[in-house]
Amino acid sequence: MNDWQRKSPLDWETYVNKLVKVIAVEKHEYEGWVLTVDPVSATIVLATFPEKEKWSLSFIMGHAVQEVEILQEADSEMTQRLARILAPEESQAYSPEELEQRKNALKAWLEANHIPVGEQGELGSTLSVAGVLTIEPPYGPEQCSSANEIILSRVQGLLQGYLGRQ
Repeated sequence: MNDWQRKSPLDWETYVNKLVKVIAVEKHEYEGWVLTVDPVSATIVLATFPEKEKWSLSFIMGHAVQEVEILQEADSEMTQRLARILAPEESQAYSPEELEQRKNALKAWLEANHIPVGEQGELGSTLSVAGVLTIEPPYGPEQCSSANEIILSRVQGLLQGYLGRQ
């Protein structure tokens, strides 16, 4: 086990959102922004931005890390840019009113297409489709869950089409 692998998750956390140079076995060098460090394998996930808006990820396995040097702290703009890599655009925040509006519009559309739908949960925020599929807020294809793969796939496809027309 090398020095890097002996560090604790709290030690690794101090490297997150920092520009680093990693020297790995066989004198390979990597440079990038630390997005995260896997606490089990000590693998470093580095983000680089080769083009204006695009990004690229590199994974340096913990057992291969020989030295990590911090080159620069991230400013607020870079911290937000790194956070956007992990948070997809769909995960934008919706107000409670917007979520209610999305739920009601989707429910009305499902009913208009003769698909049985109801509300469940304490606040009625979960839609239940035919008792075999649920749709959680913010009511997109990724929020569908069902034990039946065929139904799941078909409803996700319908939702994709529905959201594409809005």
